[in-house]
Amino acid sequence: MITKENILASAKKTIISESESIAKLTDYLDENFSNATQSIYNSKGRLVVTGIGKSAIIAQKMVATFNSTGTPSLFLHASEAIHGDLGMVQNEDIIICISKSGNSPEIKVLVPLLKRFGNTLIAITGNMTSFLAKGSDFVLNTTVDAEACPNNLAPTNSTTAQLVMGDALAVCLMEMRDFKPEDFAIYHPGGALGKKLLLRVKDMLEHTLKPMVSPEALIKKVIFEISEKRLGVTAVVEDNKVIGIITDGDIRRMLNDRDSFADLTAKDIMTKNPKLISSTAMVVDALNILEDFSITQLVVVDNDEYKGVLHLHDILKEGIV
Repeated sequence: MITKENILASAKKTIISESESIAKLTDYLDENFSNATQSIYNSKGRLVVTGIGKSAIIAQKMVATFNSTGTPSLFLHASEAIHGDLGMVQNEDIIICISKSGNSPEIKVLVPLLKRFGNTLIAITGNMTSFLAKGSDFVLNTTVDAEACPNNLAPTNSTTAQLVMGDALAVCLMEMRDFKPEDFAIYHPGGALGKKLLLRVKDMLEHTLKPMVSPEALIKKVIFEISEKRLGVTAVVEDNKVIGIITDGDIRRMLNDRDSFADLTAKDIMTKNPKLISSTAMVVDALNILEDFSITQLVVVDNDEYKGVLHLHDILKEGIV
């Protein structure tokens, strides 16, 4: 009978098995790894990653990681390579070939073809005596004792080991290139991380919505300005210099405190010395200020010149959290 306990026990066994296989990879690291990494770093070409079956899926993930971390890469399916796609490989490219056995028919056909072109070939394999291992310039050992699969058939531990070896290569190359978060953001401009590292306040300002009133403006005018510009706030501007702000919260508090407000002006209820930020500042820095002071708007000012208002809701809409 299958119980919840059985399911959890099987899941834990799988995770432990894979984690132990990964841990053993550290014992297999040698000069092959460091030399292979140096070759990729010094290459003037691209990094071509190839494989077949489940190894091909791992190869595609590696390519995605390499490309996003500064190592130009492309995926080449081993079976398609011997039917025309080999033409995408250029003279200065370095090739990583992934195969657990290193002896599949496609690999045995592909390796001699790759060597004929003179490209550096890096093997990621779990069989150090295989055809692939013997035909490669550098061999990265991903041997596992067994698969996590109860029948020792489905690629589990072996593909995880391949993936981790690829990640180790990618991280080493990042460090060698001194790859910074700003560099990562360049390759991810549409993602949340890219926006955090690239988006500036000026990129989010809606210049048609620039609420402002003079210090002498009557409260009716203030309410109208806040309502029309839909930012929940208006700057109080004198000689194009911000001297205060009025939020919709200030309006509500005024209405609670007074029976009559016909004689009040903006300067009577404004908050002096509001929090300011430059239009060239990063949006993520603006978000930090908003969170630190538990406010929802920042007045944007460049060299004392009023530029507009940045609202917390606009930042959240961009997915920056």
